[in-house]
Amino acid sequence: MKEHTDLIKSKIRDVPDFPREGIVFKDITTVLRHPEAFKHCIDLLAKHFEKQKIDYVAGIESRGFIFGSALAYKMGKGFIPIRKPGKLPHKTERVSYELEYGTDSLEIHTDAVEPGKKVLIVDDLLATGGTAEAALKLVKKIGGVVIGIAFVIELEFLNGREKLPEDCHITRLISF
Repeated sequence: MKEHTDLIKSKIRDVPDFPREGIVFKDITTVLRHPEAFKHCIDLLAKHFEKQKIDYVAGIESRGFIFGSALAYKMGKGFIPIRKPGKLPHKTERVSYELEYGTDSLEIHTDAVEPGKKVLIVDDLLATGGTAEAALKLVKKIGGVVIGIAFVIELEFLNGREKLPEDCHITRLISF
C-alpha cells in the first residue's frame, strides 16, 4: 500500500499562488492523467470502505465528482452530486460555508437520498474543512446518514478535521 500512496503523492503537482497569492494549490490533474496512480486512488478508497454498508457515494463539485463517481462504480453504488448553486435542475437544499480564501455554497437535490440511507462523501482535498462540513450538513438535512468522508489529500496543517464531527469516519490517502 505504501508504494501505491508514494506513487500517488509523487504525481501531485504544487501550483504556487493559485487561486490567489500565497496559496499553494495541490493539483490532482497530474494524478488523473496517470492511469496507475488514478487506479490506486480508487482501489485504495474502495478497499478502505469495502466492509461498510454504503448505499450511495456523494461527490463534491467538481473534483469530488471524478473520484466519487469512479468509486461508486467500483463499489456498485449510486452516485449523488453535491453542486455549486444553480446547477441542479430539481428542488434543492443549500448550505453556505467558509473557504480558506472566501465563502461559497453547496446544494443537493432534496430527493437524492431516502431517509436513513448510508452515504459516503468523497472529495479530492480536505483543507479547512468548510466544504466537507457543508456536504455533511446537506446529506443529513435531507435524511441521509453519513458513514464517512474520504479524501485523496489532507492538508493537516489547516486543521480541517476540527470542523467535522468527532464520530465522523474520515479517511485520506495522502497528507501534507
